[in-house]
Amino acid sequence: MRPRVILKLATSLDGRIATATGESQWITGPEARQQGHRLRATHDAILVGVQTVLADDPELTVRLPDYAGTHPLRVVLDSRLRTPATAKVASGNALIFTTAQPRAIGQAEVVAVAADDGRPAISAVLDALVARNISSILIEGGGRVAASFIQAGAVDAIEWFRAPILLGGEGRPCIASLALAKLADAPKFRRLGVEPVGDDLWERYARA
Repeated sequence: MRPRVILKLATSLDGRIATATGESQWITGPEARQQGHRLRATHDAILVGVQTVLADDPELTVRLPDYAGTHPLRVVLDSRLRTPATAKVASGNALIFTTAQPRAIGQAEVVAVAADDGRPAISAVLDALVARNISSILIEGGGRVAASFIQAGAVDAIEWFRAPILLGGEGRPCIASLALAKLADAPKFRRLGVEPVGDDLWERYARA
């Protein structure tokens, strides 16, 4: 049995996670970001791609007032091991999946898994996380990682925070190409709820 996978998105109204130059902090407001930390606190692992690490150097920890719980395992998909040893996620309690020859990166554990089109295979990643007793994963970026999990049929729910701004077609999409030829092939989700969070909108979906 694989872990439950939740895709968290923080985007503009038109589904962009960054401008054409890569600027992304902060698209959503402080209330949405705080809710994002609450979501982190309810999951065993937080997963991102190496592009997110290189662009934002995220900590991927739970930062809430008076939070005394454990922090989720930080997971990075990094096929060519481009994560710097100085990255915040490499400071410990981190797991880097690669398709290259493993080598030391900071205090992170580096594990080689099977490849799918040159990237860590989603099934292999999920199997390795199950072996580490991970039962829930929160995906936080980026668009290629989101598309890979969706194409693998592994996204069970979406937590979508949408800011009232527009970034246009040159902005970076929250989900990379799915190469769909027909609408009938589009992954389908059902809406569970919509509510305002500060100036943003929080939409929740489950796989149909």
